[in-house]
Amino acid sequence: MVSGVGFAIYEQLTKLEQLEPSTPHLSIVSIKILMASKLQQLQSKACQASKFVARNGTAYYKQLLEENKQYIQEPATIEKCNELSKQLFFTRLASIPGRTESFWKELDYVKNLWKHRSEVKVEDAGIAALFGLECFAWFCAGEIVGRGFTFTGYYP
Repeated sequence: MVSGVGFAIYEQLTKLEQLEPSTPHLSIVSIKILMASKLQQLQSKACQASKFVARNGTAYYKQLLEENKQYIQEPATIEKCNELSKQLFFTRLASIPGRTESFWKELDYVKNLWKHRSEVKVEDAGIAALFGLECFAWFCAGEIVGRGFTFTGYYP
């Protein structure tokens, strides 16, 4: 299909060679050619990556397991998995007081910053604005994922 698209673009380009370079059609054709070439490059890279994974995937997997064998629980039984799950849960539960303390410290810092907002530098305000924008972008991305990768609404 890509070769067909490339051939069609080539035909359009040869027809428009007589036109002046300032015509808008020529820029559209140029964009199409660029997109077709980028698609071919992407397909080529994907093919190379696929071949690399097929050739080296097993060796990488074995090396990764060998390097991290101290984290592997033997024998891998359901009881051991349940025990590890409970350890993780209660470790997270035990970390809540430290995290709430950090939260209150940061909140006090923000309150103090708000009290002395006339002393805030433009750089600090810009960093805060960018952080807020990043938080909003992550929120929007989460909403899109939650909707099943649609922009219009939720699936029933």
